[in-house]
Order: sequence, then C-alpha cells, then structure tokens
Amino acid sequence: MTDDLSSSKAAALIDYGGRLRIGMLIPSANVIVEPQVRAMLPAGVSVHFTRLPLRGSSVPELLAMVENVEVAASLLADAKVDLIAFNCTAVSTFSPQLEREICERIEQATGTQAVTTGQALAASLRALHARKIMLLTPYTQEINDREATFLRAEGIQVVASAGLALNTPGEMAALPSEIWLRLGKQHRTPEAEACLISCTAVRSAEVIVELEKELGCPVVTSNQALTWHCLRLKGLRDSVSGFGRLLTGC
Repeated sequence: MTDDLSSSKAAALIDYGGRLRIGMLIPSANVIVEPQVRAMLPAGVSVHFTRLPLRGSSVPELLAMVENVEVAASLLADAKVDLIAFNCTAVSTFSPQLEREICERIEQATGTQAVTTGQALAASLRALHARKIMLLTPYTQEINDREATFLRAEGIQVVASAGLALNTPGEMAALPSEIWLRLGKQHRTPEAEACLISCTAVRSAEVIVELEKELGCPVVTSNQALTWHCLRLKGLRDSVSGFGRLLTGC
C-alpha cells in the first residue's frame, strides 16, 4: 500500500507536457532561464533545453552563438517539440535582419516553427498597448542602443533607460533581484507605459509583481515574454499568477 501511494504521488509531480512541448535554445553560461521558465509554465506544458556557446557580450561572441544554430535546433526537433524558441535577448535584438535569419534558419533545418526573444518582447509590449517604455538591463550601452533600435523598428520607443555595463552571464546572474526594484524607482518616468527588464540571465522574475505595484504599469522581462509568446502562439491562454500582468491578463 505504501509503495502504491508513493508511486501515485510521484506520478502527480511529473509533467510530461501533454498539451505543449517547447524547445528552447539558450546561452551556454546561462543558469537563470531554466528555473524561471519552468516556474512560469501552466500544467501540461513542458520545456526542453539545448545550449549554444555564449560566455560574454562582445560582438564576435554574440554573433558566434548562431553559427551552429541548425545543429542545436535539430537536436530539439528530435524530441518532437511543437516550436523552437531562440532565447537570448542581446543576440535576437542585435538587428531585425539577424532576428529574421535566426528564425528562417531554424525553420528550414527542422520544419518546426521558430520564435525569438526579440520577437516575443515586441509582441508582449504590443499586447499590453505599451508603445513607450523604460528599458532596464545589465548590458553595456552599446547593447542597449542596439536593442532600442530593434524596438523602434517594431514601433516601440525607449523613453528612459539604464544599463549596468556587465559582460558575462555569470556577473548578470549574481545580481540580486532587488537591484531591478531600485533601478525602476530611480529611472521611472510618467511617459513610460511599461517597464522592460531585458536579459534572460538576470533574477528579474521575482520582482515583477512588486515593481508593477510600485510603478503603476506593466513590467515585462525576457523570459516572461518568451514564455507568454510561446503559449499564445500555440493557443494556450492559461492565467499564470505570480509573474505580472502579461501572464495573467493578455
């Protein structure tokens, strides 16, 4: 009897993704994406990860991440995932052309729908009717400028911004989540219709709800936006609490 009860409890804890399987390509040094995305998924949705090399933020390092994207995406396709998400903000917002090329290369190699973080950020901000935003990142000014240019091409204007000039995923992951609350308060502007905390490698998910209350506007993060985008593209509209307005109301 004890063994039967234990097996039943164990089975209840395992979610094999009967409704949706998401494949996700992430930077090799990123330790934040996996726990955050899994925490944001509704029941019946699973996520399966493959890594691509990225250890720093220089232009050569960012561009090198996509050199073998077809090989990595094909490994996810072996798992029969329903779509493949390329989850790196700095790479996917490097330029609109690069973002399009990433999706095209993945889809041609696998026959599976592809999405990116950059695409998800633009879609989520539009869903929230946010055309003017405050941008907070751990990045250098050069990366912030490229992201602002990418968003402007999507009809979204950055009206206030701050970056912390960090270069490695390890440094970014070590930041306490409270720093995003502090930056949000310091750089708040009534002109901003949303706050975007950009980067898949930072502990931002924990403070989304608190910062929304403080600022009085929606807060979007990279991992939250991509999770939302994958769910909505596949017709899932579950409300997931604890991670802001985007996942509960859009």
